[in-house]
Amino acid sequence: MKRSFVCCLALVLLGVIVAGCTSTTPAGPAPATTPTAAAAAPAGTTAAVSAAPTLPLGGHYIQKSYSFHNTNDQYTEQLRIDNQSWAVVYTVTPLSDDPSAGWFEMTVTNVDSKKSQTFGYGRSFAGDTLQQYPMYGAGSYQIAMKGNLTKIDLDVAERRP
Repeated sequence: MKRSFVCCLALVLLGVIVAGCTSTTPAGPAPATTPTAAAAAPAGTTAAVSAAPTLPLGGHYIQKSYSFHNTNDQYTEQLRIDNQSWAVVYTVTPLSDDPSAGWFEMTVTNVDSKKSQTFGYGRSFAGDTLQQYPMYGAGSYQIAMKGNLTKIDLDVAERRP
């Protein structure tokens, strides 16, 4: 009888160890993941807290900051992309306490094919302060930016595998 009790106790102890019930780390929520592409959101959304970029970047084509203090502020960059795999990554810093006042819009146009993509923050765009977009295709590009009450840290770079 003693022998079977000891065996049962050993099996229960082994089951507890295998199930992970003896973990010394406190249970908690899973870590949050950062979205890599933002979908359009209502204009009244608030800015989200962002983490470091998740797209691994290589050589930089553009790495600059731009400030938009009123709706007349606009910037245009011309660049030649020589890599098929590249990315547009930018971080938005609102310059106003009113979330509906700050916005940013960027249009990336392939000069050769005239195809363009538009990204942004605020208004009808997502309220994520970190946005990153993988791009595909070498060629000549124009990046047109406009906004209001925002500072943008733009990084256009090759993507690493």
